[in-house]
Amino acid sequence: MKPKRIAILVDNYFEQAEFEEPMDAFKDAGIEVVVVAAKTKQLQGLNHVDKGDTFQADILLADVSSDEFDALVLPGGVVNSDSLRMVEPARQWVKDFLDSGRLVAAICHAPWLLVSADVVQGRKITSFFTIQDDVDNAGGEWVDQQVVVDGNLITSRKPDDIPAFNQAILRTLAPDAVNEEEEEDEDDSDERLLSLGYDKQRDEISESDKRDILGDEDADDEENLHPSDVTPADEKDGTQ
Repeated sequence: MKPKRIAILVDNYFEQAEFEEPMDAFKDAGIEVVVVAAKTKQLQGLNHVDKGDTFQADILLADVSSDEFDALVLPGGVVNSDSLRMVEPARQWVKDFLDSGRLVAAICHAPWLLVSADVVQGRKITSFFTIQDDVDNAGGEWVDQQVVVDGNLITSRKPDDIPAFNQAILRTLAPDAVNEEEEEDEDDSDERLLSLGYDKQRDEISESDKRDILGDEDADDEENLHPSDVTPADEKDGTQ
């Protein structure tokens, strides 16, 4: 069977984790990954606002057809996403993939391109919270979830959601590569957070915070109860 082929489409100054971690996950699953750049093959990653590593794209957008790929993945980053949404061929790619039933996956600020491509009408979408109004104004239904699957469109909010984002993509393109045991462990850890009085969404607990909290073996010891410095909201406001 011919291996699946994913295009990761970026302009410059993308969020590096949202580019690199999905790419590694796809390659590990035996999927061919092609980095497609909007304007220049010389690429600069960002770790939020700080410069990260440099990368070399495989091909320019103008030199390749969307028909050559099974899926389109869009990393975020404010600068990258704001620039990419103004690239007409990039907007056309999004339309081509969605209209043909092929997968499009966008994380963080990348749904800006979906808005500019006029494809969010009637879709359920998540993104970084600051572009919620853009999604709503374009006729989409914005929800605050780590990953949202709406037909052949997958969206996520931020770098902390990358594991769930990757799993959702792999479940479609390479289901044999999905680690169901890892997903069950993730569910169990979220339940344990709730048992300790935390709510992952309400208390804005990152993956590193969660690891710190669940790594505490003595949750009854007040001095060690919140090793990550994250205190449940109900405890802070006295409603516990």
